[in-house]
Amino acid sequence: MSDTSERTGYAIVVPTIGRGSLERLIATLRDQALPDPTHRPRVMVLVDDRSGEPPALTAPFSDLGWPVRVVRGFGRGPAAARNRGWRVARRSGAEWIAFLDDDVELPSGWMTALAADLAACGPRAGATQGRITVPLPPGRRPTDWERNTAALEGAAWATADMAYRVAALEATGGFDERFPRAYREDADLALRVRRRGFSLERGRRTVVHPVRPAPALQSLKVQAGNADDALMARLHGPGWRDAAEVPRGAFRRHIATVTMLCASTGAAVASSLVRSSRAAKAIRMVSTIGGAAWAASTLSFLFRRTRPGPSPRDDVFAAELGRMTVTSVAIPVAATAHRLAGIMRWRDARPWPPTVKAVLFDRDGTLVLDVPYNGDPSLVTPMDDARRAVRAVREAGLRTAVVSNQSGIARGLITAEQVAAVNARVDELLGPFDSWQVCPHGPEDGCACRKPQPGMVRAAAAALGVEPAECVVIGDIGADVDAAQRAGARAILVPTAITRPEEVAAAPEVCGSLSAAVDLALGQR
Repeated sequence: MSDTSERTGYAIVVPTIGRGSLERLIATLRDQALPDPTHRPRVMVLVDDRSGEPPALTAPFSDLGWPVRVVRGFGRGPAAARNRGWRVARRSGAEWIAFLDDDVELPSGWMTALAADLAACGPRAGATQGRITVPLPPGRRPTDWERNTAALEGAAWATADMAYRVAALEATGGFDERFPRAYREDADLALRVRRRGFSLERGRRTVVHPVRPAPALQSLKVQAGNADDALMARLHGPGWRDAAEVPRGAFRRHIATVTMLCASTGAAVASSLVRSSRAAKAIRMVSTIGGAAWAASTLSFLFRRTRPGPSPRDDVFAAELGRMTVTSVAIPVAATAHRLAGIMRWRDARPWPPTVKAVLFDRDGTLVLDVPYNGDPSLVTPMDDARRAVRAVREAGLRTAVVSNQSGIARGLITAEQVAAVNARVDELLGPFDSWQVCPHGPEDGCACRKPQPGMVRAAAAALGVEPAECVVIGDIGADVDAAQRAGARAILVPTAITRPEEVAAAPEVCGSLSAAVDLALGQR
């Protein structure tokens, strides 16, 4: 990777879940008028964040006029996908990473305007935000979901169009991958970048963000973001909304509404349990009052949501009223439940990035010379710098483990006992390692442990008593990198003669030797 002072230009990173809008984004990129060739990006990295084993993306990338790389995000959410993207893109030597959502459209001249915004940034500017325009249907007032999308026009630091300086991303560790959805991860990063002494600037470029179709109960689904608000409060304190320029929502009203509902329901249950008719009557009165207060609060919430929406003469009114009625009843309960769950889940959350506590090594080609299907301990030969590298990890107080595919067992070429004997020899020469994880299956077995699947990485983390995010995986092929990425661990590739060029290009971090990889891991710590 180039030194920060030597970087110039920018790269584009787009996380995508394969929506049809991606093709429109690519088309508007292709249509950019570029009077100055230096305004082109050094590279564009598309992070395919679909889970499972999806078919290849079909959008045409070959005629854009700059390199395009597609890497996998494995369905771990936009924060993790953006991190995968910028770590790959920075190896182009770019000083800036321009993040775009896959459902925006770029007006002609966007690249030129971006270049002007970047040029206007001073040396301590950590980011510059583009302006977002949300077109709404003409002739009627917008629906609740359309207004929700239109709020992006005033959102601070939305990553629909946000360019971050690579130095700021490196200083903060990038996006906090504990945020699983496109919600609050942008505000969290903005706060951490500012705390590192960088400023955040408003640019003059614009993007168009159309209102995408949404399920009927989308407003209920997005209440899961209340758990992310709990994480923000844990990380940044009770004043995080003011610091991040985030408007206050209706959560306090939701708490009051749920309290009324619980009081009414609890009193109704209690009235059926008491023996005294006088006491039961009094409790039923409490239940009635609580129920009436809950109904009034719910109707008030429904009115506040429908008043700025379509009128009865609009053809979408009936469907909108039905959605608003159902979700206005359910939202306070859902919001409260998600917030309480978030408070419990994140009560011990620490700042991002997590401290590195363990290094997981691939065996063949990383720790020792690769002897195919080796069952003979006498053939074990450590890599030139393996002793120094492993010793450095232990001296730093980190745990160690080995994660190794051994499909020769499934193929009948070696036995599990022979593999164990070879591993014991590695322990004798370099160890002992704190955990050994071996997959005996072949590629056709479809197991969850064979790399690039994450099973062994997760098992090693559990055996060491750490989280996968607290692990760095060092290996020599793309399967090692993908296993780490799927599990949520950091990955460092140390290429050998068998490493394919596309694996090197897609790796988030690459080092020329095992010692250099360990030095990088310890530096991250």
